[in-house]
Amino acid sequence: MEAVKKTQKQREASFRYPDIQAAAEMLRGIVRNTPLEFNQVLSDRFDAEIYLKREDLQVVRSYKIRGAYNMMSGLTSEVLSRGVVCASAGNHAQGFAFACKLLGVRGHIFMPVITPRQKLNQVEYFGGNWVEIHLVGDNFDQCQQEAYAFCREANSTFIPPFDHPDIVSGQGTVGMEIMEDLPDAEIIIVPVGGGGLAAGIGYWINTSCPGVQMIGVEPLGAASMTAALAIGAPVILSDVETFIDGAAVKCVGKFTFELCRKYLEEMQVVSEGKVCSTIIQLYNEQAIVAEPAGALSIAVLDQLREKIRGKKIVCVISGGNNDLNRLADIQERSLQYEGLKHYFLVKFAQRPGALKEFVNHVLGPGDDIARFEYIRKNNKEIGPALIGIELKSREDYAVLISNMQQYGFDFTELNKDDKLFGYLV
Repeated sequence: MEAVKKTQKQREASFRYPDIQAAAEMLRGIVRNTPLEFNQVLSDRFDAEIYLKREDLQVVRSYKIRGAYNMMSGLTSEVLSRGVVCASAGNHAQGFAFACKLLGVRGHIFMPVITPRQKLNQVEYFGGNWVEIHLVGDNFDQCQQEAYAFCREANSTFIPPFDHPDIVSGQGTVGMEIMEDLPDAEIIIVPVGGGGLAAGIGYWINTSCPGVQMIGVEPLGAASMTAALAIGAPVILSDVETFIDGAAVKCVGKFTFELCRKYLEEMQVVSEGKVCSTIIQLYNEQAIVAEPAGALSIAVLDQLREKIRGKKIVCVISGGNNDLNRLADIQERSLQYEGLKHYFLVKFAQRPGALKEFVNHVLGPGDDIARFEYIRKNNKEIGPALIGIELKSREDYAVLISNMQQYGFDFTELNKDDKLFGYLV
C-alpha cells in the first residue's frame, strides 16, 4: 500500500499542469478573441441567459489553432529546423498548417485517404508551401501510425491534437476569454473529443473561478470520455461512429483525462441525429454554420433544461468547418431522428394493383415516397421494394404501420435493424 501511495505522489509531482496565462501571451495577436454573444432565441427557449462562445469565427474556423501554435512556438529553433508532423482528419490539420506558415516551419500533415477535397483545400490554403500533405490509411488511427513512423525516421517533432500540456494550455485560453467577458457565468458547456478543450477550460475555471460548473458533451457513437470516467482510466472503444468527426475519438488522452476527471462536473451524451437537427435549426433560425462537433453544446440543452433554468450559461461552439457536401446526410439523419423518415423493405403480393393499393390506401395524405427501388422479376411480377417514406408529423407513423398491417403488406422496418439499414440504405 505504501508503494502505491508513493507511486501516486511521484506521478502527481511530475504532472505538468497547463500554463494558460503564458499561452495567452504567446497567442496575443495571433488568434482572435472570439465573440461571446448573448443568444435571445435560445434564452427564450430554455428560460435561461444563454451565451455562445463563437470559436466558429476563429482564424481557421475552430479553436485548434490555439493549441497547435502555442506548442510549436515553444519549441527551440533547433527542434523546429527538423520539421513538425501532425495527423488529423480536419481542424487540427488546419490550425497546424496555419501555425507552420506563420512560424516559417516545414510541416508534414498525415490525413486519411477518404478526407474530403474541401478539407484538403483548406489545409493547403492555410499552410501554403510550408506544408506537405500525406494521404494514407482509411481512418485517423491508421494515418496517425504512419505519422509516428515518419517522425521516428525524420527525427521530427509530433504535434498531437489534444494530449499535451502545451496543447491544453492553448485551448484553455478559450476559458480565459469567457471569464473575462462574463465573470458571473454559472455553467459552461463544452464539446469533448480527445478532451483538450474541456481540460484547458476546466483547469482555468477551477483555478480562477472555482464556483463555475463545467459540463462536457460528446456524441453517442463516440462516448470515449464517458467510458473513461466510468472505469477511472482512458479506454479504447471497439467501435466509433465517425459522423461527428471533430469528436469521434476512440480513446481520450491520458493527460486530458486526468484534468477532465478533476474539473468536469458531469458528462452528457447526445445522439448524432439530435446534433443534425440542431445544425439545421441553428442555420435556419440564426444563420450560424456549425460543424457537427461544434453543435454539441447546443444539442444537449434539451437534456439540461431543468439544470440550466434561470442561470447564466455559456455554450462553446467549437468550430464551423462544415462541408456543403454533407448537408444531404445531415438532413437525412435529422429527419430520421425526428421520426419523420422511415425505410421499409416491402414484399408486394404478386397480383395486379398491389402497388397502386399501397399508394392509395397505405400512404396518408401528408406522406411522401422519398425513395423507391425494386427488382422486377418479369413483366408482371415485382420483387421486394426498398421504400423510404417521409411524414409530415411524427404521429403519422402509427397510422402508416396500421395501414400496412390492415392491407396485409409483408414489411420489415429497416430503421429498427442496424445491420440491414447499413446494407440497404
